[in-house]
Amino acid sequence: MTRSAKLERKTTETDIKISLDLDGSGQADISTGVGFFDHMLTLWARHGLFDLTVKAQGDLGVDGHHTVEDIGIVLGQVFAQALGDKSGIKRYGTSFVPMDEALAMVVVDISNRPYLQYDVTAPDAQVGDYASELTEEFMRALSANAGLTLHVRLMYGKNTHHITEAIFKALARALGEAVRKDDRIVGVLSTKGIL
Repeated sequence: MTRSAKLERKTTETDIKISLDLDGSGQADISTGVGFFDHMLTLWARHGLFDLTVKAQGDLGVDGHHTVEDIGIVLGQVFAQALGDKSGIKRYGTSFVPMDEALAMVVVDISNRPYLQYDVTAPDAQVGDYASELTEEFMRALSANAGLTLHVRLMYGKNTHHITEAIFKALARALGEAVRKDDRIVGVLSTKGIL
């Protein structure tokens, strides 16, 4: 069974089209208008082994906030649709990823109980055309719309580019682990019988 989905969302602020295959090979085709964010989504796909297409147009004349947050919303919805009934998935994922001097930890539970714990302080307000505070906004939107309990923590780091890249790679690897199927799991991995 293919675990993939596509969605489109258009508002007065953004026009977004996303397709996602959870069982891909890490192929990405990303165009958001925010160069650094394109880089983050591309490496997210590669390190999670997800095939991802994102085509977005947003009100970048204002700033990148609406574009990044709305992509988080749509990606979360696509992720939830692609997962289907969550039967057989490992559910939990943990990843520590270094990027030079930075070390990030991401832990995820595909629980259908959205919650974000975000413990990151970025030294710089901007990385290129990307406001550093948008990483938290993206994570919150993704968590809420994919039904993830998501813990993101910067262990240490000095370079905001490295910190952000470590976070996105750790997110990818944690989600890649959590969506992986295990033949020993019958139904969903919950004593409640549902996720």
